[in-house]
Amino acid sequence: MDKRLFKKLAASMREMGEITRGERAPSRRFEITAMDVQEIRKSTGLSQANFARIIHVQLGTLKNWEQGRRDPTGPAKALLQVIRKDPAHVLKALSDADG
Repeated sequence: MDKRLFKKLAASMREMGEITRGERAPSRRFEITAMDVQEIRKSTGLSQANFARIIHVQLGTLKNWEQGRRDPTGPAKALLQVIRKDPAHVLKALSDADG
């Protein structure tokens, strides 16, 4: 492995350890609240059922997010953030992927 790349990777791993131990704040954070999920979906003009189908989550999961009983995590949170930024293109891409 390239020494420069290895140094960057090692530094990144140290930062991750510091963040998980609470010694350092993350450089960025995506917070998606229940209200955000509902607003993101409503901005698309889709029903809960259609939005859930397009983003490949169970309808109950989407309802739980919108009602604040659960929070989206990981890839779902990232996908919602991307939809928030450019709903038309993202939803088209997701719809095209379904065939």
